[in-house]
Amino acid sequence: MLFYGKTDIGRRREMNQDDFIIRKYADDVLAAVVCDGMGGANGGNVASKVAVETFIAELDEYEKAHPSFFGESEEDIVDCLSAGVTAANRAVYKLSIAEASLAGMGTTLVACILSGEKGYIVNVGDSRLYLVEGGEIEQVTHDHSKVQELVDDGTLTPEEAKHHMFRHVITRAVGTYKTVDADLFVCEMKPGTYAVLCSDGLTDLVEPEEICETVGTIGQTATMEEACAALIDCANSRGGHDNITAVILST
Repeated sequence: MLFYGKTDIGRRREMNQDDFIIRKYADDVLAAVVCDGMGGANGGNVASKVAVETFIAELDEYEKAHPSFFGESEEDIVDCLSAGVTAANRAVYKLSIAEASLAGMGTTLVACILSGEKGYIVNVGDSRLYLVEGGEIEQVTHDHSKVQELVDDGTLTPEEAKHHMFRHVITRAVGTYKTVDADLFVCEMKPGTYAVLCSDGLTDLVEPEEICETVGTIGQTATMEEACAALIDCANSRGGHDNITAVILST
């Protein structure tokens, strides 16, 4: 299993409020989490950092009790992801009500555990996970955003949503309330499949087909590190209006 991640401040932000962690637990078990924070001068930065660290700490504790996730059922691993989100939500929320300067902060969260030929995925907000395999790309996660709701009910087309005034309004976030609902998925991961986790700083400016094409160069004309850099460079070349994070994992 191979992996690489990179985050960039972009061209217009004064600080990077994205954060990520990748953790390898065994030869065939890999985990990653990406968060895109929001709120106040420092709130987003704090929210994303606390969320990724708390989420991974929950997985670390699970791995201690269930070494390398060996023999665990799909339900158990999905429950582990759910517990990670719950812990991250609790940590961010408690901090937001304890410090006035952090009031109202929150963060998106997208994460996965790759184990054998399965991918276990969780998301809150509009950071995304794509699967790339055989020249095809699939968006696994579903944005929790106002424009996605309008697309879902037929009010907007996907193309109209890209430029809508509410395109950055998310409807779920980690840490803004005492509890949060997360979406959970289990996917087949064929050998040679890539998982791409990213913040909206990338997906706002780089089309899925372009992500697929760039990831497809890995092992051909580019390394995984070069592919991550190319995705971020592409977003920056088109304005880089937000922080940009790209994480690529290979089965």
